[in-house]
Amino acid sequence: MSEQLPMFPLNTVLYPGLSVPLHIFEDRYRALVHHLLRIEDPTLRIFGSVAIREGYEIGDHGAQSLFRVGCKVLLTDVESHADGTFDAVAVGLERIQLDRLDTGGPFPIGHVEELLEPESEVSDDVLEQARATFTAYRQALAQIRADPYEGSLPRDASYLSWTLAACAPLPLPQRQSLLEADDAGERLILVTDLLRSELRAMNVIPSLPATEVARTRWSPN
Repeated sequence: MSEQLPMFPLNTVLYPGLSVPLHIFEDRYRALVHHLLRIEDPTLRIFGSVAIREGYEIGDHGAQSLFRVGCKVLLTDVESHADGTFDAVAVGLERIQLDRLDTGGPFPIGHVEELLEPESEVSDDVLEQARATFTAYRQALAQIRADPYEGSLPRDASYLSWTLAACAPLPLPQRQSLLEADDAGERLILVTDLLRSELRAMNVIPSLPATEVARTRWSPN
């Protein structure tokens, strides 16, 4: 069912259940935050986000090309500054599909449809391979930098799939492919294959995860 949401396109891919820090300084996204803060119930301070395929987060032209699948996002913690900017934390909720983006108002408005995660059985073999591959990746990475994940991995297949997707050091198109996977089983198979490719590349160039070579720093707006 279609609905309208304030939209905050980013140069990164957000996943359900995982948080992201935001530094908000551009006028249209400051207006978006002011709009959300006027909502009395903090559990309803929801906006949408999709990743930018090509273009920019800031400037007169803004995002030039957007991916269509993204997430609903809940604004949780907000710190305002004297210069009018904000630092905030937001948490990904369920997936959405962006059908149309209106940019004529003070901030973008998206016409979106919710994409429900289907319930599906994930085999023990898929779960075991995903856990084992990520454990091997953590061990290899520990020799050159900090562990990308603290604590034990989730037992739930869906949350495990989102956790591994978030921790895997992948370029944006591959991260987007994980977001668009049909269900947790498909996502776990994809992220396992991607992590195995990363491990093979690290064996060739052990001093640096291969995907870091092509990665640049991103700004959330």
